[in-house]
Amino acid sequence: MDEIQKEDIKQEVFDLYDDYAHNRLNRRDFVQKLSVYAVGGVTVASLMSFLMPAYKGTMQVQPDDARIKSEYITYSSEKGGGTIKGLLARPVASKEKLGGIVVVHENRGLNPYIEDVARRAALAGFISIAPDALTPLGGYPGNDDDGRAMQSKRDRNEMLEDFIAAYHYLKNHKDCNGKVGVVGFCFGGWISNMMAVRLPDLAAAVPFYGGQPAAEDVPNIKAPLLLHFAELDTRVNEGWPAYEAALKQNNKKYTAHMYEKVNHGFHNDTTPRFDKAAAELAWNRTTDFFKEKLK
Repeated sequence: MDEIQKEDIKQEVFDLYDDYAHNRLNRRDFVQKLSVYAVGGVTVASLMSFLMPAYKGTMQVQPDDARIKSEYITYSSEKGGGTIKGLLARPVASKEKLGGIVVVHENRGLNPYIEDVARRAALAGFISIAPDALTPLGGYPGNDDDGRAMQSKRDRNEMLEDFIAAYHYLKNHKDCNGKVGVVGFCFGGWISNMMAVRLPDLAAAVPFYGGQPAAEDVPNIKAPLLLHFAELDTRVNEGWPAYEAALKQNNKKYTAHMYEKVNHGFHNDTTPRFDKAAAELAWNRTTDFFKEKLK
């Protein structure tokens, strides 16, 4: 069988994977529905393999990159999960205090992709922390399927407290200038929005395809927002018009970008939903935004 090409996969397959990845389909139903698209030389097994994250060879910044210092640390989250593990990263060349970025994972814990994003943030000139909300359950288990199952056992509002605690940890770090922003993906996008609601001193928030806060929470937002959406992500996008209306009504500072013909998760370079052009553009916009707001 020839290797599966992204352009040969129907959009319905990506939609099925989105349902599976967000716990709206169990594995058995996912496989059953996927079998409809296993035609010709394409098997269900090959489709499954194609859709799942592939971490080998995708890292953009290696853990031992000499330009940055990265290390695992722990911090206290008294209102959340207790002691939380996170990856702390910063550039080695800088002697000045740096703007801080909390990097928030998807709904599966601190996997290699999110660790890589934290290192990219450090390479862009920031001190970053990427917490693992699965710490109270033993930490990211080494694969996304088990990580997703584990994360579903935690209360999302308790996890929000873990990331708020990370904000305070970073804000008070000796190498941070006291200005801290947040960037998050999927579940982390919702966390980013909610940190903007909860933290009046948050310097900037960048949700990637994240769920929106309630309209009555929007008046509490003080941080400028940079929001990234995927055109084919109908699930998340359906909440955007009401959110935007509330932002406008309350005179909030925001910029939103809709990336054409890409799926939810387009920034994640370990899955076939990745879109290189959109991911690079969104990341460059993100780092430029942080350079403006966190200096």
